[in-house]
Amino acid sequence: MDNKVLVKLFAVEYGKTFDLYIPVNYLVWKINKLIMKCVADLCDVSINLRKEFLLINKNTNKIYPNNSIVREEDIKNGTELIIISK
Repeated sequence: MDNKVLVKLFAVEYGKTFDLYIPVNYLVWKINKLIMKCVADLCDVSINLRKEFLLINKNTNKIYPNNSIVREEDIKNGTELIIISK
């Protein structure tokens, strides 16, 4: 699977952790929306997807810019990410 990476995601606001495959050819803002749709489904909650979300590397505290492509960042298999609403 060269077009996806397996990451550990911490959805802090919902107190949940997930292992997710995310596509590497998408922009970060699109991944954020996709992740939040998954979180909403898995946690059975309603989430306002018009809000902005931040994707953060748990180990380096790097905030990924919304206009960058995942494959151009340091997101690899096993990366631990945190997602929060802005």
